[in-house]
Amino acid sequence: MADKQIKKTKMHKRRQMRIRKRLMGTADRPRLTIFRSLKHIQAQLIDDVNGRSLMGISSNTPQLKDQLKTVEGKCGRSREVGKALAIRAQEAGISQVVFDRAGYLYHGRIKALAEGAREGGLKF
Repeated sequence: MADKQIKKTKMHKRRQMRIRKRLMGTADRPRLTIFRSLKHIQAQLIDDVNGRSLMGISSNTPQLKDQLKTVEGKCGRSREVGKALAIRAQEAGISQVVFDRAGYLYHGRIKALAEGAREGGLKF
């Protein structure tokens, strides 16, 4: 059983690196990357040129926790996280991003977060 999990993790990392070698975030158009755990979802805007994270948000942040209590399901919470990230990004003067799905399928929570970010005003 452990070998199967190791192989699954290894394949995910390979997909992640295959995607990331083609994507590059700049200060004007940062890379929007996602991490999905079993309970929560995290999104981050990264400037790859300077090697720094511009901002990040999670379904576990204190500002969103109260707001997300009324939302049904993980996809709904992901959509709200995407909207909140888009609002914060626009306040910082960022309107365009490069979407990095980080080796996950564009389906379910990943798709919901992307749609929420688009609803919030980000273009990608």
